[in-house]
Amino acid sequence: MIHHSNQDSQRSGADYYRAMYLAMIQARLLENKLSSLYKAGKIVGGVYLGKGQEAVSAALGSALIPGRDIFAPLIRDQAGRTAFGEPFIDCARAYLGSALGPMKGRDGNIHRGRPQEGMLAMISHLGSAVAVVAGCLLAKRLQGKLPGAVGATCVGDGATSTGAFHEGLNMAAVEKLPLVVIVANNQFAYSTPNNRQFACEDLVDRARGYGIAGYSVDGTDFLACATVIGNAVARARSGEGPQLVVAKLLRLTGHGEHDDGSYVPDAVKAGAYGRDCIDVAEKQLLESKIITAEEIAEIREAVAVDVQAAVAQAQQEPTPDPFQEDWRAFSSDFSQP
Repeated sequence: MIHHSNQDSQRSGADYYRAMYLAMIQARLLENKLSSLYKAGKIVGGVYLGKGQEAVSAALGSALIPGRDIFAPLIRDQAGRTAFGEPFIDCARAYLGSALGPMKGRDGNIHRGRPQEGMLAMISHLGSAVAVVAGCLLAKRLQGKLPGAVGATCVGDGATSTGAFHEGLNMAAVEKLPLVVIVANNQFAYSTPNNRQFACEDLVDRARGYGIAGYSVDGTDFLACATVIGNAVARARSGEGPQLVVAKLLRLTGHGEHDDGSYVPDAVKAGAYGRDCIDVAEKQLLESKIITAEEIAEIREAVAVDVQAAVAQAQQEPTPDPFQEDWRAFSSDFSQP
């Protein structure tokens, strides 16, 4: 079984690239399995895939430090989740309704997290994650634990049009918090194209208005994502305040598995951002001699075994029993999950 280590310092160089690539393959194969389970009627609720966004998400998750940093993954961040240390079994249990999962079978799919370990549960009102992470960083400041820590989230282009996004990022800028916000501009807010969402030429232009650093990157380019996003995290960690990175890409699937994405023009699919970031990653890693073709095959084979094992285990576990459930909405005993 492949495991991520909880590193004490940020990965760099070849180790960072390898961690990124592993997380991308883990996410892709795990989500391929989730898609199959959904189509077979084994999953209740929605399934949302990060196909095409793995390089961006994995670059962020691999640059963060579990146990020190705060990470609020969003709808297409399975690669970031696995890079940050989330085991396959957490994902499988959530989607399949196991009572042993982090959500105890009370909520499915992407609304899962382990806050005590720095991974926040996703909020459906996507722009809200910016303010929540900023709040966590302010709490760390009050506790005297902020130096050397980073908070991060990854939102879509649509979330940048929400009031919550503006308020959260503006507060982080005023407080000079070590917040990294990745905007995965996949060109559609569900089915609404960019030209019906915002009038600026590039979303990265908004960074200037907040008084923070902004960077743009090709979200399909593995090495570019590693460099730009890794550097943004390093800058935030060193005290340079909020960092905004806009990654241009295209989700290679519908908004969810219920959506065929037929509103995306063929010309866009065939455009510069329609390529698969995993194909690009493997080509770049092979050319740079960071990894061999044999290693790629071994990684894929090992991950496929791990995915199947996690799903098989979750399928055998008990689901919630309403007659045993206490339906507790809140608790004064914060030692309990």
